[in-house]
Amino acid sequence: MEGKGSVRLRAHANRHLPRWIFVCALCLALVGPQAWARSPLVAEVNTFSSRYHERLARIDSIRNELRPVAKNGADSEELIAFSQVCFIWGDIRATTTEQKLEAYDEGRQAAKRAVEMDPRDPEAHFWYGANTARWGVTKGVVRSLFLLPAVQQEIQTVLDLDPHFTPVYALAGNVLYEVPPLMGGDLRKAEEMFRKGLEQDPRFTGMRIGLAKALIKLGRTAEARNELQAVLNEKHPRNMGEWVMKDTKEARQLLQGLDGN
Repeated sequence: MEGKGSVRLRAHANRHLPRWIFVCALCLALVGPQAWARSPLVAEVNTFSSRYHERLARIDSIRNELRPVAKNGADSEELIAFSQVCFIWGDIRATTTEQKLEAYDEGRQAAKRAVEMDPRDPEAHFWYGANTARWGVTKGVVRSLFLLPAVQQEIQTVLDLDPHFTPVYALAGNVLYEVPPLMGGDLRKAEEMFRKGLEQDPRFTGMRIGLAKALIKLGRTAEARNELQAVLNEKHPRNMGEWVMKDTKEARQLLQGLDGN
């Protein structure tokens, strides 16, 4: 995911010092010599997260490189970067349920620490909720309902902190779609969340997939078909990596399912 959902690097300008001198002084004074090793990884995730399909093996290595950083005095941005990479790795590179669960749990724990460091960072709350939700779906929704209140709280916190943080609408919609109705699931509310997200970013193809799935369950297959075709026709998807590796594949599978009925 990217846009507002991507990992952010914060730089401060100082008009009284040449820029390179100020950056050196700030890094050394505030975070010590390890910053030189950490910052490039965070910067790389910031760019790589939307184009990971071009170098799939880099998902493995960057996760391995970030893991020790996350365990040893990481700041909130590094923890968020690691959490995001764990989410991608669980979705794209894991080959077993156990590997997926491990990746999402690592991402969940890292994001939780980021939340503790910076409770007002919507991105930290988002990745905590996203990894927790994905862990729950992988484990089995019914078996993981004890996590639902935590995920719902993270969604609401993100919406309170920044209602324009577009990826949270995909998370909210998918939770409402996956959870059984007796436990709070609601297909019409899921549709509403997906549509709100698409109002903010029509090129968010993962959001459009979620909307199509909700429409299929609601029996509105013609509308769903239009949404799925829009995913395949998108020329400038918000996240090219997700569009290539996940969204187009799922759109085709769902269309085939509709054609077979």
